[in-house]
Amino acid sequence: MTAIRAIVTDIEGTTSSISFVKDVLFPYARKRLPAFVETHGDKPEVQHWLHEAAKEAGYVEASRQEVIELLLRWIDEDRKSTALKAMQGMIWREGYEAGEYRAHMYPEVAGRLHAWRGEGLHLYVYSSGSVPAQKLFFRYSEAGDLTPMFAGYFDTETGPKREQQSYERILEEIGERPEHVLFLSDVAEELDAARAAGLRTGWLLRPPLNVPAQPKHPAYADFDAIEL
Repeated sequence: MTAIRAIVTDIEGTTSSISFVKDVLFPYARKRLPAFVETHGDKPEVQHWLHEAAKEAGYVEASRQEVIELLLRWIDEDRKSTALKAMQGMIWREGYEAGEYRAHMYPEVAGRLHAWRGEGLHLYVYSSGSVPAQKLFFRYSEAGDLTPMFAGYFDTETGPKREQQSYERILEEIGERPEHVLFLSDVAEELDAARAAGLRTGWLLRPPLNVPAQPKHPAYADFDAIEL
């Protein structure tokens, strides 16, 4: 079997529980977004993403309140908007730095990441959350600062996670041939796209999900079960 040289991992449902994002991070950002925009709305970075959100929604002109209401609606819809993810990431940063929460990490993940790095593998993250939010997630994790484990991060600015071209862009960026790269996710459609680009795949089906007898992709209950 061709040797794996790099691993690209998803976050939600893969390294960490979906419930942490949906039950902790999303409500935190939703509650604080209006005040955050009002108090930080003059900062260039915030202005940029507010403009991008309005542009994505097709607004020719929009008041700040209209864009706030748009972003709140997108949070409720779990819209995969780069502008929304960037705004959420800025709000989450305040929560992490204030010590209001730590990012959930499945118990074996940190040890396995350290082991893979020790074996010389290059590790990357590809998630729908913005790159700054990903870095915060791993910096302020329950297992401590895991950012030294990763060589790079990718988000929806690279492309949608269910499109083959997104994985081809990642391969070009990291400089690896597809057969040397393993992509880990809990979403079969993402794995389908990665496999179409030639990557090897690993399907995380964590309890209470069961690994089917004939899965579409190599399936594992946790990182320790992954065979390279």
